[in-house]
Amino acid sequence: MTDHRAHVLDFFTPRAADWDSRFPDDGPAYASAAGALGLRPGDAVLDAGCGTGRALPALRAAVGARGTVIGVDLTPAMLEAAARAGRDECATPLHADVARLPLRDATLDAVLGAGLISHLAHPAANLAELARVVRPGGVLALFHPIGRAALAARQGRPITDDDLRAEPRLGPLLARGGWRLDSYQDEDDRFLALAVRPS
Repeated sequence: MTDHRAHVLDFFTPRAADWDSRFPDDGPAYASAAGALGLRPGDAVLDAGCGTGRALPALRAAVGARGTVIGVDLTPAMLEAAARAGRDECATPLHADVARLPLRDATLDAVLGAGLISHLAHPAANLAELARVVRPGGVLALFHPIGRAALAARQGRPITDDDLRAEPRLGPLLARGGWRLDSYQDEDDRFLALAVRPS
Protein backbone atom coordinates (compact mmCIF):
# COMPACT_ATOMS: atom_id res chain seq x y z
CA MET A 1 0.00 0.00 0.00
CA THR A 2 1.36 3.42 -0.90
CA ASP A 3 1.97 6.00 1.80
CA HIS A 4 -0.77 8.16 0.31
CA ARG A 5 -3.36 5.38 0.41
CA ALA A 6 -2.36 4.63 3.99
CA HIS A 7 -2.70 8.30 4.90
CA VAL A 8 -6.22 8.49 3.40
CA LEU A 9 -7.32 5.33 5.20
CA ASP A 10 -5.77 6.48 8.48
CA PHE A 11 -7.61 9.81 8.22
CA PHE A 12 -11.07 8.62 7.15
CA THR A 13 -11.48 5.20 8.76
CA PRO A 14 -11.82 6.40 12.38
CA ARG A 15 -14.05 9.31 11.29
CA ALA A 16 -16.49 7.33 9.14
CA ALA A 17 -18.97 6.28 11.84
CA ASP A 18 -19.77 9.82 12.98
CA TRP A 19 -18.93 11.75 9.79
CA ASP A 20 -22.55 12.68 8.99
CA SER A 21 -23.32 13.73 12.56
CA ARG A 22 -20.29 16.03 12.58
CA PHE A 23 -21.68 17.92 9.56
CA PRO A 24 -25.45 17.51 9.86
CA ASP A 25 -26.46 20.57 7.84
CA ASP A 26 -24.56 19.79 4.63
CA GLY A 27 -27.33 17.84 2.87
CA PRO A 28 -28.82 20.76 0.90
CA ALA A 29 -25.35 21.83 -0.28
CA TYR A 30 -24.72 18.35 -1.68
CA ALA A 31 -28.09 18.38 -3.44
CA SER A 32 -27.30 21.79 -4.91
CA ALA A 33 -23.91 20.58 -6.18
CA ALA A 34 -25.54 17.54 -7.77
CA GLY A 35 -28.01 19.89 -9.46
CA ALA A 36 -25.17 21.97 -10.90
CA LEU A 37 -24.02 19.01 -13.00
CA GLY A 38 -26.98 19.47 -15.36
CA LEU A 39 -27.81 15.76 -15.33
CA ARG A 40 -30.71 14.38 -17.35
CA PRO A 41 -32.75 11.22 -16.91
CA GLY A 42 -30.76 8.24 -18.16
CA ASP A 43 -27.34 9.85 -17.64
CA ALA A 44 -24.41 8.08 -15.98
CA VAL A 45 -22.62 9.84 -13.12
CA LEU A 46 -19.76 9.03 -10.75
CA ASP A 47 -19.42 10.31 -7.20
CA ALA A 48 -15.62 10.13 -6.87
CA GLY A 49 -14.65 9.81 -3.22
CA CYS A 50 -18.30 9.42 -2.27
CA GLY A 51 -17.62 8.97 1.45
CA THR A 52 -20.86 8.29 3.32
CA GLY A 53 -22.84 8.89 0.13
CA ARG A 54 -24.52 12.17 0.98
CA ALA A 55 -24.74 13.15 -2.71
CA LEU A 56 -25.99 9.78 -3.95
CA PRO A 57 -29.75 10.34 -3.38
CA ALA A 58 -29.65 13.66 -5.26
CA LEU A 59 -27.64 12.12 -8.09
CA ARG A 60 -30.13 9.24 -8.34
CA ALA A 61 -33.05 11.67 -8.40
CA ALA A 62 -31.39 13.59 -11.23
CA VAL A 63 -30.71 10.59 -13.50
CA GLY A 64 -33.83 8.61 -12.60
CA ALA A 65 -34.35 4.87 -12.57
CA ARG A 66 -32.84 4.42 -16.06
CA GLY A 67 -29.67 6.31 -15.16
CA THR A 68 -26.46 5.02 -13.62
CA VAL A 69 -24.99 6.26 -10.35
CA ILE A 70 -21.64 4.91 -9.17
CA GLY A 71 -20.10 5.78 -5.82
CA VAL A 72 -16.37 5.12 -5.49
CA ASP A 73 -14.38 5.41 -2.29
CA LEU A 74 -11.02 4.17 -1.10
CA THR A 75 -12.13 3.76 2.53
CA PRO A 76 -14.27 0.67 3.26
CA ALA A 77 -15.56 2.23 6.49
CA MET A 78 -17.01 5.15 4.52
CA LEU A 79 -18.83 2.78 2.16
CA GLU A 80 -20.11 0.84 5.17
CA ALA A 81 -21.46 4.09 6.66
CA ALA A 82 -23.19 4.83 3.34
CA ALA A 83 -24.80 1.38 3.46
CA ARG A 84 -25.97 1.86 7.06
CA ALA A 85 -27.63 5.11 5.95
CA GLY A 86 -29.32 3.25 3.07
CA ARG A 87 -27.58 5.38 0.46
CA ASP A 88 -26.01 2.38 -1.25
CA GLU A 89 -29.51 1.67 -2.63
CA CYS A 90 -29.18 4.83 -4.74
CA ALA A 91 -25.98 3.75 -6.45
CA THR A 92 -23.52 1.01 -7.29
CA PRO A 93 -20.87 1.32 -4.56
CA LEU A 94 -17.30 0.45 -5.52
CA HIS A 95 -14.29 0.13 -3.25
CA ALA A 96 -11.66 1.61 -5.55
CA ASP A 97 -9.02 4.30 -5.91
CA VAL A 98 -9.85 7.24 -8.18
CA ALA A 99 -6.28 6.91 -9.46
CA ARG A 100 -7.26 3.62 -11.16
CA LEU A 101 -10.98 3.49 -11.80
CA PRO A 102 -12.45 0.12 -12.83
CA LEU A 103 -14.50 1.83 -15.56
CA ARG A 104 -14.31 1.91 -19.35
CA ASP A 105 -13.25 5.01 -21.29
CA ALA A 106 -15.85 7.70 -22.03
CA THR A 107 -18.75 5.93 -20.29
CA LEU A 108 -19.91 8.69 -17.94
CA ASP A 109 -21.70 11.98 -18.43
CA ALA A 110 -20.47 13.63 -15.24
CA VAL A 111 -18.35 13.31 -12.12
CA LEU A 112 -18.87 14.88 -8.70
CA GLY A 113 -15.80 15.21 -6.49
CA ALA A 114 -16.88 16.47 -3.05
CA GLY A 115 -13.89 17.40 -0.90
CA LEU A 116 -11.82 15.27 -3.25
CA ILE A 117 -9.00 17.35 -4.66
CA SER A 118 -7.08 17.89 -1.41
CA HIS A 119 -6.89 14.10 -0.95
CA LEU A 120 -5.43 13.25 -4.37
CA ALA A 121 -1.88 11.91 -4.41
CA HIS A 122 -1.15 13.16 -7.93
CA PRO A 123 -3.83 15.75 -8.71
CA ALA A 124 -3.16 16.30 -12.43
CA ALA A 125 -2.83 12.57 -13.15
CA ASN A 126 -5.86 11.76 -11.00
CA LEU A 127 -7.94 14.42 -12.75
CA ALA A 128 -6.81 12.89 -16.06
CA GLU A 129 -8.11 9.52 -14.86
CA LEU A 130 -11.49 11.14 -14.17
CA ALA A 131 -11.39 12.69 -17.65
CA ARG A 132 -10.67 9.26 -19.15
CA VAL A 133 -13.99 7.84 -18.00
CA VAL A 134 -16.08 10.87 -19.05
CA ARG A 135 -17.35 11.40 -22.57
CA PRO A 136 -16.30 14.55 -24.46
CA GLY A 137 -18.54 17.39 -23.32
CA GLY A 138 -19.03 15.76 -19.92
CA VAL A 139 -18.83 17.74 -16.69
CA LEU A 140 -16.75 17.60 -13.51
CA ALA A 141 -17.90 19.37 -10.34
CA LEU A 142 -15.30 19.89 -7.61
CA PHE A 143 -17.32 20.77 -4.55
CA HIS A 144 -17.07 21.46 -0.85
CA PRO A 145 -20.03 22.49 1.33
CA ILE A 146 -18.09 25.49 2.62
CA GLY A 147 -15.63 27.80 0.87
CA ARG A 148 -11.87 27.93 1.19
CA ALA A 149 -11.79 30.70 3.82
CA ALA A 150 -14.46 29.05 5.98
CA LEU A 151 -12.70 25.69 5.75
CA ALA A 152 -9.35 27.23 6.70
CA ALA A 153 -10.99 28.92 9.70
CA ARG A 154 -12.61 25.62 10.74
CA GLN A 155 -9.19 23.95 10.59
CA GLY A 156 -7.45 26.82 12.40
CA ARG A 157 -5.10 27.71 9.58
CA PRO A 158 -4.67 30.70 7.26
CA ILE A 159 -5.99 30.62 3.72
CA THR A 160 -3.12 30.42 1.26
CA ASP A 161 -2.61 30.92 -2.46
CA ASP A 162 -0.88 27.53 -2.75
CA ASP A 163 -4.19 25.78 -2.02
CA LEU A 164 -5.01 23.59 -5.03
CA ARG A 165 -8.53 25.04 -4.97
CA ALA A 166 -7.31 28.63 -5.41
CA GLU A 167 -8.56 29.68 -8.85
CA PRO A 168 -5.08 30.61 -10.25
CA ARG A 169 -3.85 27.10 -9.40
CA LEU A 170 -6.99 25.14 -10.14
CA GLY A 171 -7.52 26.27 -13.74
CA PRO A 172 -4.06 25.16 -14.97
CA LEU A 173 -4.26 21.97 -12.88
CA LEU A 174 -7.56 21.03 -14.49
CA ALA A 175 -6.14 21.83 -17.93
CA ARG A 176 -3.22 19.44 -17.32
CA GLY A 177 -5.78 16.80 -16.38
CA GLY A 178 -7.80 17.22 -19.59
CA TRP A 179 -10.49 19.60 -18.33
CA ARG A 180 -11.46 23.21 -19.03
CA LEU A 181 -12.53 25.27 -16.02
CA ASP A 182 -15.97 26.66 -16.89
CA SER A 183 -17.11 28.38 -13.67
CA TYR A 184 -15.70 29.01 -10.21
CA GLN A 185 -17.46 29.92 -6.95
CA ASP A 186 -15.68 30.27 -3.62
CA GLU A 187 -18.11 31.64 -1.05
CA ASP A 188 -18.48 31.04 2.67
CA ASP A 189 -21.32 28.58 2.15
CA ARG A 190 -20.03 26.76 -0.93
CA PHE A 191 -17.03 25.97 -3.07
CA LEU A 192 -17.97 24.80 -6.57
CA ALA A 193 -15.73 24.63 -9.61
CA LEU A 194 -17.33 23.26 -12.79
CA ALA A 195 -15.13 21.95 -15.58
CA VAL A 196 -15.89 20.45 -18.98
CA ARG A 197 -14.04 17.73 -20.84
CA PRO A 198 -13.39 19.37 -24.23
CA SER A 199 -14.71 17.60 -27.32
